[in-house]
Amino acid sequence: MDNTGAFSRIFAIAAAIPPGRVASYGQIAALAGNPRLARRVGQALSRPPAGIPCHRVVKKDGALPPEHVFSGLQRPMLEAEGVRFLPDGRVDMERCRWRPEEGEDTWTQKK
Repeated sequence: MDNTGAFSRIFAIAAAIPPGRVASYGQIAALAGNPRLARRVGQALSRPPAGIPCHRVVKKDGALPPEHVFSGLQRPMLEAEGVRFLPDGRVDMERCRWRPEEGEDTWTQKK
């Protein structure tokens, strides 16, 4: 898949993440059709169109990307949406991971 098509799909998936939920780069890659392309997700989300909630995308273990990516704004933005953090600073993925495959959202129907 070329970058234009892949990036469009990645943006559509990221846009579907509801407030209070997060997804990992790998999870978005899998939903986009290739679970091995988590880095491409990072590339796409480094320059998203306006309105894409990139702050809701985290590493697979719930760690936030380096602060320079969001200038230290990601955690406060997530907390304002109700995302829970563990004592070590990672997102509580068990409680806050977006699960569209369980009908949490209609992403699978939007494809």
